[in-house]
Amino acid sequence: MDDPINQYWHLRLQTLKEKLEKNRFEAHVAADTQEAIHIATQQIMPALSPASISWGGSMTFAKSGLYHLLKEGDGFEFLDTFDKSLSAAEGLERRRQALLVDLFITGTNAVTEKGQLVNLDMIGNRVAALTFGPKTVIVMVGRNKIVADIEAAMARIREYAAPTNVMRLNKQNPCLKTGRCHDCSSPDRICNNWTITEKAFPQGRIKVILINQDLGL
Repeated sequence: MDDPINQYWHLRLQTLKEKLEKNRFEAHVAADTQEAIHIATQQIMPALSPASISWGGSMTFAKSGLYHLLKEGDGFEFLDTFDKSLSAAEGLERRRQALLVDLFITGTNAVTEKGQLVNLDMIGNRVAALTFGPKTVIVMVGRNKIVADIEAAMARIREYAAPTNVMRLNKQNPCLKTGRCHDCSSPDRICNNWTITEKAFPQGRIKVILINQDLGL
């Protein structure tokens, strides 16, 4: 076998796809970010014809190239919630508006082998959109986000995803210096809102694209 590592992950992603589908998610497997973009733009979006699109903080979405593709697209309103030219108040208001778009795109902090999405947010706009509001949600997931169960998901988020995001955003929390969660009370704390998405409701509202690459934090 020429590429046993990719084959290993392909099999795991196919198994996870089946678990997600049993939990009423629509699930897809992509070999890389280019195929993930193709699935999003050529399979999912044409069936939806969204009039408005927005997104929640996701390095996977941004670095895949899909963010820039949609930002330059036409035929829909693109609410860019991370437009650097916005004031803090304007940015917050745009995040509120983004909860009513036709299509919301984001990532996830972790996905369990049982097909559950586990997330932890600072403001809560990303997890709010997963739960209710946008008509459809696309979740882009790198293979590195797969964990055994909810307990492992929470451990991954506390001990890895949260500290590295604090470093990326230069938030002045204790984990910036130690690399470990301190369950802090810092004004800059980003660990405020947990969600566990056991199943999609209504069926297929949340569409998960599993990508056979390590992506995001």
